Amino acid sequence: MLVDSPPEERSAHASALPTRRTARALGLLVAVAILLLVALASIAIGAKELSLEQVWHGLFHDAGTYGDVVVDQRLSRTVLGLLVGAALGLSGAVLQALTRNPLADPGLLGINAGASAAVVTAMTFFGVTSLNGYVWFAFAGAAAVGALVWFLGGSRGATPVRLALAGTAISAALYGYLQAVMITDDAALGKMRFWTVGSLASATDSTIMQVLPFLASGTVLALLLARPLNAVAMGDDTARALGANLNRTRALAMLAATVLCGAATAACGPIVFVGLMVPHAVRSFTGPDLRWILPYATVLSPVLLLGADVLGRVVARPSELQVGIVTALIGGPVFIFLVRRRRTAQL
Repeated sequence: MLVDSPPEERSAHASALPTRRTARALGLLVAVAILLLVALASIAIGAKELSLEQVWHGLFHDAGTYGDVVVDQRLSRTVLGLLVGAALGLSGAVLQALTRNPLADPGLLGINAGASAAVVTAMTFFGVTSLNGYVWFAFAGAAAVGALVWFLGGSRGATPVRLALAGTAISAALYGYLQAVMITDDAALGKMRFWTVGSLASATDSTIMQVLPFLASGTVLALLLARPLNAVAMGDDTARALGANLNRTRALAMLAATVLCGAATAACGPIVFVGLMVPHAVRSFTGPDLRWILPYATVLSPVLLLGADVLGRVVARPSELQVGIVTALIGGPVFIFLVRRRRTAQL
């Protein structure tokens, strides 16, 4: 026989829900404020230091020196960092929910490998050297690998394990091809060396406009999938009992992750750890609810990416470290700490 909980317990539980929801909402506002500060730092800090007043004049008044530095050089870089960071964080969170693996990232399904292989093919065999040229090859490679992983993973019968195995196998094959081409072609090695580390330094308005439609559509699709992915994350049987369409949800999640990660990789090369670390970190505050994980990942991933880009400009003056190198140096130790903390909490 079921026994109702005492009125005091029901009242306490009901009052706790708004409190936790309010805390999450306030936390998201704080995250947005931090993102704005980091974006300002990205515009102000570089080889030439600018004050906030100079940044303001460069953005809205001055068409001279400050305007050249702010608008022509740093604004596009900052905007691209915001877009790419959000895309990597969202795609990582979606893939972690899709595979039910908190250590999953966009590279798990071979999307980065597909983009990289397509770019080296474009450079070596088609003579494409400009960013505006190979950005489309990178996106096409990411999309092709995403479709192939979905097909090899079982298509309508796809499971998290099958998708992960298919992605791992394709990644290994493509990186083998990538290394073979680069070793046998010195010109390809020189051209790819800068792109493969991941960089925002080549950001232009043209690049932003090319990838913006894909990033916007992928973001909207990923956010709309929060509720069905919550059901999928509970397991197939539970998801079916809740009325979720597993095949449709997995197909749309694969599409969203492929579009987001493919466009981000095409714009600035493969950048590691952002899509892995940020969703994993925010889950400790938001809990497993993707309706909160996805917005937090969208806001905090650009904080990490732009912060790493600013740090790379500061520590290596007058030169700079590319953002892909900095995220790897920061992400490795931080992620080990997060994993060890989670393991300790489970003991």
